[in-house]
Amino acid sequence: MVARILIIDDEPGLVMTLRDRLLRQGYQVFCASNGETGFEMARSQRVDLILLDIMLPGRNGLEICEQLREAGVGTPILLLTARRQTKNKVAGLKAGGDDYLIKPFKMSELEARIEALLRRAAIAANRKPPHAYRFGSITIDATSTEVRLDGQEVRISAKEFQLLLYFVEHPQIALSRETLLREVWGYNEVPDTRTVDVHVAHLRQKLEDRSSNPRFIVSVDGVGYKFVGSSA
Repeated sequence: MVARILIIDDEPGLVMTLRDRLLRQGYQVFCASNGETGFEMARSQRVDLILLDIMLPGRNGLEICEQLREAGVGTPILLLTARRQTKNKVAGLKAGGDDYLIKPFKMSELEARIEALLRRAAIAANRKPPHAYRFGSITIDATSTEVRLDGQEVRISAKEFQLLLYFVEHPQIALSRETLLREVWGYNEVPDTRTVDVHVAHLRQKLEDRSSNPRFIVSVDGVGYKFVGSSA
């Protein structure tokens, strides 16, 4: 099946370049030049990936990303922006973005990230988990992608859920950031990024007891992280 990509960006030249390049790669491409139209297209049409510019007039990309996640849209989102500060990357990931690319970028890097996001989404869609997982007062339904803490649903992004599920399915194993970037994000070449740390911090904030040290996802000095909760 041909992957369908939605581009939401207000730079006509860039949109045309992206559209032509992606069409040549065999993708179906849809375009929106403003946030309102892009938001409605993302909600109403079946798309497999969204390329979302952060600096949009009116409703900006971060707002769109947050609102799509709140509306239950789990489509992978690759954020595009000219802002290079780390705080902007963190804001994008916290809003529900799955990856972040700074303008100007090489088309080869964009294509690699698109392929990685589509590949990981396909694997997640085809995953047939054996059952729900439970550790402490947390339950994970791998079929509905629902996470509950003390019986109350916890809202997490699609990428946060994929990372959490990977931890739960690989308990008591010290996992490096490089391994997680390859297995969860689908990178072939591991970039210099704090994406893993940001997502782990979000999971801890939402699932751990903030008054104590992490109980389930613990740091392993010189390596990365390890899931130490027993699951059922």
